[in-house]
Amino acid sequence: MAAPRFADAVAKYEDARIALFGVPYDRTCSFRGGSRYAPRAIREASYNFETYMMDHQRDIREVPVADLGDTPAFGPSAEMVEGVTKMATDVVRAGKIPIVVGGEHSLAPAVVRAFPKDVGVIGIDAHLDFRDQYLEDRWSHACSARRIADHVGVEHVVYMGVRSYSAEEREDLERLGLTYVSVYDIHDRGIRAATERALKSVNRDKIYLTIDMDGVDPAYAPAVGNPEPFGLAPLQVKNVIARLAPDLVGMDLNEVSPAWDFGQTTVLAARLIREAIMAIGEARS
Repeated sequence: MAAPRFADAVAKYEDARIALFGVPYDRTCSFRGGSRYAPRAIREASYNFETYMMDHQRDIREVPVADLGDTPAFGPSAEMVEGVTKMATDVVRAGKIPIVVGGEHSLAPAVVRAFPKDVGVIGIDAHLDFRDQYLEDRWSHACSARRIADHVGVEHVVYMGVRSYSAEEREDLERLGLTYVSVYDIHDRGIRAATERALKSVNRDKIYLTIDMDGVDPAYAPAVGNPEPFGLAPLQVKNVIARLAPDLVGMDLNEVSPAWDFGQTTVLAARLIREAIMAIGEARS
């Protein structure tokens, strides 16, 4: 049975400003599996919401969005990267803004590779994801920031909400000059100051946003591949999206593993995607 399309993503592709597609892939999972089921679950959860968004005082149907469905079920991670990059490249060349729904965080560098190297990448993530390889796989979800940096340059990547990294990553981030914003800095200084710091650091006019849902505290988003306490609140993530929207050229949301809660994580993921759609639409109206 085909997955439902994302709610209100009813535009024809040629008329769409935003093109959404799913990547049902979790073969490099290292703790909780099941994120391959997230694209369908998030689409289903998207029907929970009113089309009129009270906080924006606008109807989401004013923003033309097309849902392209899901990629195939890929095998090895290198195969996934090649396939996702091709699909994202087609979207970018058509002048659309891709919103990609995972699946695991290994999809993020695959999408970023569809863009020229002049984009800055801001991530929301509990983990630094800066390993050069993990379990002998350079495209593992634990390597997303490292592979993104390979494309755009380490100086143009900042992950926010970080509260976990390995000793190896600590050495490499200092040696290579990676900047990140810890969740503790965000709790001390506020999300707006943290977002401005990230924007200043990446120093690019075009921004790609990657949201690993484990960046959100597991009290709000327990159904993720690698939950980590002390995280962000949903409204903080909403504020990041709103601030970045005028400069966003693409986005992904990943690492929801739907079986590990009673649906609250998929509902939040769907609402954050709807927030991005509306914020992008407002910024370009």
